[in-house]
Amino acid sequence: MLKAIWMSDPHFAHEGDIMGHDPRVRLQAAIDHINQHHHDARFCVISGDMVNRGSEADYEALSKLLNQLVIPVLPMVGNHDDRLIFRSKIPVPDLCMENFIQFSVSTPEGWVLCLDTQKHGSDAGEFCAQRRAWLRRALTDAGSTPVYIFLHHPPMPLGLPMQDSENMENGEAFLDMLSEFECVKYLFIGHVHRAITGTVKGIPFSTMRSILYQAPAPRPDWNWETFKPAEEASSLGVLTIVNEAVNLQFEQICKFEHGVRPAI
Repeated sequence: MLKAIWMSDPHFAHEGDIMGHDPRVRLQAAIDHINQHHHDARFCVISGDMVNRGSEADYEALSKLLNQLVIPVLPMVGNHDDRLIFRSKIPVPDLCMENFIQFSVSTPEGWVLCLDTQKHGSDAGEFCAQRRAWLRRALTDAGSTPVYIFLHHPPMPLGLPMQDSENMENGEAFLDMLSEFECVKYLFIGHVHRAITGTVKGIPFSTMRSILYQAPAPRPDWNWETFKPAEEASSLGVLTIVNEAVNLQFEQICKFEHGVRPAI
């Protein structure tokens, strides 16, 4: 059996609030929840947007906070991250690609692949030829071994206002490649700050709520000028896999009011 914790989009900052939410209080609540209830997990995947501004001070403070976790961390890059500073401040697995924060981890239930979908200078994502070649080799080498993929940017539309324009560019080609390999069993996606499940090209997927703040539901319609975080509490995912059977539980880590600045 594999038990793992999945959190996403902490948007950490060493000072100040983000969208009226305190990222230090929220991440501390997540760490405390994991240490108390899930210290038996194999690792914790954080699927991108580790920090909000990509500064050295933010990564240094984030690293110190993550050191409190009693389980290993698999950190991933998102559109808010800075790869160079990230690599200098946050430990990554030994098998990580040299130019990208992309790596594989062997587990008793198969391979976990953590992909780098960042496009420099853009909120949208990409998956360049070098990263595609790495992924194709990994999937080919896996053969019949199950593969579970984590990525930040969705490679498909999800019907969320404004956010589909910030998905992975050429996502259709990415999904076409995945569909060639029967070993690909599940996609775990960050970025959208909402919990959504479905299938795409026959592959099941789930997205994850943010540790910091949640995006509103698609209706009533909204845009970035009218955007206001939903009054929904933060949660993380508790993932168990047994013989290719995937179970993902969403667990609330604190009350919505915890770490939220009162409206004036």
